Formats: sequence, structure tokens, C-alpha cells
Amino acid sequence: MNARLFTAMLSGLLCAACAKPTTVSPASSAEVYQLPADIETRWADFENPTAAKGQGGQTKGGRKGRPSSPINAGETRVLAEEKSGAGTIRRFWVTLSDRTPLMLRGMRLDFYWDGSEKPAASVPLGDFFCTGLGRTYAFENEYFSSPEGRSFNCCIPMPFKNGMRVTVTNTTKVNMSLFFYDIDYTLGDPHGPDTLYFHAYFHRENPTTLRKDYEFLPKISGKGRFLGINIGVIADTKQYFNAWWGEGEIKLYLDGDTQFPTLCGTGTEDYIGTGWFLGPYAHRYQGCPYADKDRLQFCFYRFHVPDPVYFRKDLRVTMQQIGCWTPESKPKMVASGNKYILAGAEQTPVDWTQGDGKSDYGLFERQDDWSSCAYFYLDRPANDLPPLQTLDQRVNGLY
Repeated sequence: MNARLFTAMLSGLLCAACAKPTTVSPASSAEVYQLPADIETRWADFENPTAAKGQGGQTKGGRKGRPSSPINAGETRVLAEEKSGAGTIRRFWVTLSDRTPLMLRGMRLDFYWDGSEKPAASVPLGDFFCTGLGRTYAFENEYFSSPEGRSFNCCIPMPFKNGMRVTVTNTTKVNMSLFFYDIDYTLGDPHGPDTLYFHAYFHRENPTTLRKDYEFLPKISGKGRFLGINIGVIADTKQYFNAWWGEGEIKLYLDGDTQFPTLCGTGTEDYIGTGWFLGPYAHRYQGCPYADKDRLQFCFYRFHVPDPVYFRKDLRVTMQQIGCWTPESKPKMVASGNKYILAGAEQTPVDWTQGDGKSDYGLFERQDDWSSCAYFYLDRPANDLPPLQTLDQRVNGLY
């Protein structure tokens, strides 16, 4: 084969491998230099809360008259609303004058699609924005970011087919003096029958139940995709000292799974792409942007973008509550006189003179403070999940 022919064949193979589909979905995956037909851009904020055409920035003659607004105790504000028609929320930005744990867990966001009376997501503001434990920290990943730890950004696409509404409620007894936001969306997106709706679910257990897996997502019915999860853990250092808390395996029960799941991980930090304990990092699909190794408090996340998790009947997502004693923690656990249970099917107490108890390392059941916000898409605008927990349940112990 001569060099010219080989070069031509290789060029053809590369072009075929790199070829893009001839059709693209409007706005989201279109090339940046293409103008999709019949799609309009809207921004909702306090300078134009209705996002109406030609109605922005009118206060004080358009000289920055209303960039923010107070949200008083008990007050609900509509942040964005379309009565009808299809579209897609593409970006959501917020910053607050009060970013204490009380406010990050006390400000509630509700998302409604297609006129549903029940929200698809009713979640604390901080946890929704991938900021757990009422803490703030600078990070960036595929869907969320906080450039300097003082603001909150989300770019998860949230389609709607016949209207939408997003609200914020101050569920605390403290007035919020300055609330800033932008909700940027498009109108006219041609969503087909296979378009799914965005949902989110917050949960906290303080403490978790011994030998019972923590539920990131109770069983939900329908077709959809599990997008990912943001997790916060405050390990119990009084009962377990500095013992490692993250040996539990994640389990995803798909489409009729009962006792055992179809998808099962190998360990908590393994699930977010690292190993051998956990330190601070923030990557595109996985990370741990907050890691206080002295107090054993951690915030971490995982998004299933390159490895999609689809379900067509139902889904349930859990994490085991299993730890590991080490040569550093074992002497403290032994001296405490506390009773510990070996990880396993039977509730076998640890005998420090026999079996696994004699080893420098051993798996045991434990209880800690776990909280999470799970993100998923579903083929319906509402779900049958429990309502958001009370403010006390959300904030107790965060201080």
C-alpha cells in the first residue's frame, strides 16, 4: 500500500470516528455558533422577577434599584414562574447575606413542573447547591460551583413541558436581609415524550440506625435516571474515637431488586473515586471539597454522567453504616469499655481477645450523623417521596 493511499484511508477512519450527529437538540447541545429556531432566553431575578420581555431593571430608573430583596421569617417568594409552555432552566445562582448553618438548612427551595401541586424537589438551599453540613467552601464540579465559598451556582438542566415555578421559603425565625438570585432559562424547547423531569430529595439521620443502611433515596416508582448525590457526614468521635467511618458500600436497587441490589460499590470513599481514607479534592464528577480530619466531618459528591444509572420500574439507593478500627483507634475503643458489633449478618459483639478482635484492623457496625441530597430525573413531574424534614431535624447538631 503506498503512503498516499494509507494516509487517505487513515484520514477517512479518523473523520468517521470523530463525526458528530447531523441533528442536535436545541440550545443544550447545539454548537455555540448555531441559532436554534423559536427558542427565547429569559432571566428571572429581583430586577425582573417575571422575566418578561423588556421589563427588566426599571426600579430607580434602571440604576441598580433592586438587585436583592429581604426574605423575612416564614415568608415564601416566587423566584421564577411560567404559567404554560415548554422550556428549560439552565442556570441558578444565589448568594445570601447570612450563610450560617441555620440559613443554609433553613432556606427551602421548591421546584414545580407542569402545574403540579406537589414539588418535584423540596430541599434546603445549601444542600441543593452541593454544599453540605451548613458549611461553605470554594469548589467546582460538573453541575455546581462556589467560586470563593460565598455564592452558589447550579447548571443542572431542568426541562418543563407546560409551565414551571420555583420558590424559596425562609423556614427560620430569623429575617434574611439580603437575598440575591438569577434563574436563567429558555422558552420554546421542543421536549419530546422521552424528556424526563428533574427531582431532588434531602434526607438526614442523626444518628443512623445500627445495622440499617442509610437511605439516600427511598424507593421511587417510574422510569428515570439517577444523576448523583451530595453527602455530608459528621462522624461520632465520642463513641468511636478516630476510627475510620467509611467502609460502607453503596447499593442501588433497580427495577424490582429486593434483598440484594444490582449495583453495589466497594466502600464509601471508593464510591467517589478515591481510596484509603478521605481528604479534600474537587473533580468534575466526584469530590470531597470539605474534609475536617480533626473533627471527622466531610462533604463529598458523585455524579453519574459518564456511567449513567437508568431505571425503568423503580429505584432505591442506600449506604451501609460500617467502620474499621485501626492500630491508632483500637486501644481507645478497647479502653472505653463500649460494646461494638462486628460487621456481618449476625449481631456478634467484638471480643478483643478472640477472632477478628485480635487483629489491628476490623470491620464493625456504627452510627453517625449522615445527610444527603440526591438528584435524579423521573418520567413524571411529581414523586411520592416523604416531605422535607422539620427545621429542627435538619439543623440540630450542626453548630
